Amino acid sequence: MPLPSGGAWPPPALTDIYTDYNEADAWYAGDKRRLATFYSTKVARNRDRQEYIQYLWAQARNLVSHETRMHVPLPGDIAATSADLLFSEPPTFTVDTPATQDRLDEIIEEAGVHMRLLEAAEVDAALGDVYLKLAWDAELVKRPILAVEHGDAAIPTFRWGRLAEVTFWKELDRSGDQVVRLLEHHEPGYISYAVFKGTSKDLGTREPLTDWDETRDLPLDGNGRQATGITLLTATHIPNMRPNRKHRGLAFGRSDYASPCYDLFDALDATWTSWMRDIRLARARLIVPNGYLTPLDPGSGAAFDADREIWEELNIDPTQSGGITLSQFSIRVAEHQQTMQALIEQAVRSAGYSAQTFGLAGEAAATATEVSARERRSMITRDRKGQYWMPALRRIIEAMLALDAAQKFSTVTAEVPSIEFGSAVSQDAESVARTIQMLSDAMAVSTETKVRMAHPDWDEPQVMEEVQKIKDDQPDPIGDPFALPAEMVGGQDPAPPEEQNGPPQE
Repeated sequence: MPLPSGGAWPPPALTDIYTDYNEADAWYAGDKRRLATFYSTKVARNRDRQEYIQYLWAQARNLVSHETRMHVPLPGDIAATSADLLFSEPPTFTVDTPATQDRLDEIIEEAGVHMRLLEAAEVDAALGDVYLKLAWDAELVKRPILAVEHGDAAIPTFRWGRLAEVTFWKELDRSGDQVVRLLEHHEPGYISYAVFKGTSKDLGTREPLTDWDETRDLPLDGNGRQATGITLLTATHIPNMRPNRKHRGLAFGRSDYASPCYDLFDALDATWTSWMRDIRLARARLIVPNGYLTPLDPGSGAAFDADREIWEELNIDPTQSGGITLSQFSIRVAEHQQTMQALIEQAVRSAGYSAQTFGLAGEAAATATEVSARERRSMITRDRKGQYWMPALRRIIEAMLALDAAQKFSTVTAEVPSIEFGSAVSQDAESVARTIQMLSDAMAVSTETKVRMAHPDWDEPQVMEEVQKIKDDQPDPIGDPFALPAEMVGGQDPAPPEEQNGPPQE
């Protein structure tokens, strides 16, 4: 699929996909204006009126008064938790060739690959799709650069469910309804660039690349292409999870917020808003007669001084309703709290996680085994998402090593790496110590293995140094208590006692 030449934007075939991205993005961002704008626009369409008319964020509000609707940032928490479950511990990338392994470790450390994966996983959980792409800038760093592209900034082409080509885009300038977009098309062997000037709904006409700083200095050929020097695609797609229940048969992933979570998020915000309204209405108010008010300047009305201790005698009957009346409503704390907890638990369950993961089942201390048992649903979701990340990471790491050699940053040979995800639940020191002790008592583990279990973050030299220190600290052996006496060595039986001691004495 070459770069487009113009037309509607986004492409009509992806209109529904981008609408889903926009809805997920509004909840992920947690911006009240974006939520109100999205759902008020939905209600304005006749076909969506009945579906969204009851939403809190679809309700019209008095523009004169301040915004009283409240938002609970649970969608952002769900996305961040998903990323933490996958990549709270860095994954391990391993290749067979030592030189390639050293270069790969160097690139991963310098490029901050772990933080890029955390960022990508959070966006993936929110939108349903994320992309990793490669770039390079020899003046900046002598290695490939790993970048993250969000699902709503990509126009992909899939073949048998796998990414074949993709066009990334971003806005370079926006003035009113006029928009300038940069398109970056990745295909095996080449990256193509184009700038278009159009509107918010139309791509418009193509502009010269030399007019913009982002593309002026790129080493491009006459067709606006940059050769990568490798036959591998310099981008990869990671779906959050499949299938996409709303667009079955397509290769796009589905967001953790997919229905019915949107309904639960809106109900949660409505409950929180109602709770805050109770607090506002429950503020103590005094109702006083006119005689209790102190006249101000002409035209300024009158005021009541709540701190005044002595009042002049008023010509009223104190037993009648002319005295001070306290007005204060009760706050329905328990009802709101129980409703919110039920909504949160249902929302995180629908997203594929356990309530324990979000601290809803108590914060009591537990071992790693107990935590994993309580969070079984979250662990299943983590493992399921990991199956989508594994092949995508293999492809992009192989392409990274190939690009590193093609751009003369190194001379290593590209290899497909083996990937091992880190533990989602860190074991406490006491649990690790008990495990090592039991294995040691059973004589089922070596000293080197025990050191590796106690210090999984250590490299080979550190482990071997510690093993040697342990051996040096051990006392000298006292001998084997079950060893045969020296006189039995060689197969000869010891002499009878009478022969050893001579003839018996008379």
